[in-house]
Amino acid sequence: WNPFTNEPCQNISEWFYIMRKVVNIDPSRVDKIRHVMGKHDRTIVFYNFDYELELLREAFAGSKDVEFAEWNGHKHDPLPTSEKWIYAVQYTAGAEGWNCTTSDCVIFYSLSYSYRSREQAKGRIDRRNTPYTDLWYYTLKSTSVIDIAIWRAILAKKKFNERTSKIARGTVFPP
Repeated sequence: WNPFTNEPCQNISEWFYIMRKVVNIDPSRVDKIRHVMGKHDRTIVFYNFDYELELLREAFAGSKDVEFAEWNGHKHDPLPTSEKWIYAVQYTAGAEGWNCTTSDCVIFYSLSYSYRSREQAKGRIDRRNTPYTDLWYYTLKSTSVIDIAIWRAILAKKKFNERTSKIARGTVFPP
């Protein structure tokens, strides 16, 4: 059932999307970003979905304390240059092809289905010419069935597949 449209899910892809959305819109994720920002002034936040970007914009865009910029399929803001900033980057648009030596912190707001995409995203701050000794990576994940299944695929260096997952086959719980 899709609680956002109040209609049945049309297919397994929609069902997985709904599971992920329910998990990823939890306010604790933005709270955690605020907590991390107390330790790291310049933070890159990788996300998957437009609704996640909207939550980030609501929380940080227009803030007097934190500069907010984004890199995605619609917008390519330059890296912020202020003392305290968040750079919201969509995995598909920004996990490769650019470097950031002005930040020591990446937050993964949501899990990528791809181990390779995650590793590429981590590499945006892990550069030879970085002035930082320590680099910090925070992964926001829940104890939900969907996050656990995706995380297991990442740990196994695999790409998560909705159709072949134990969730889809009903061995975790019936759909």
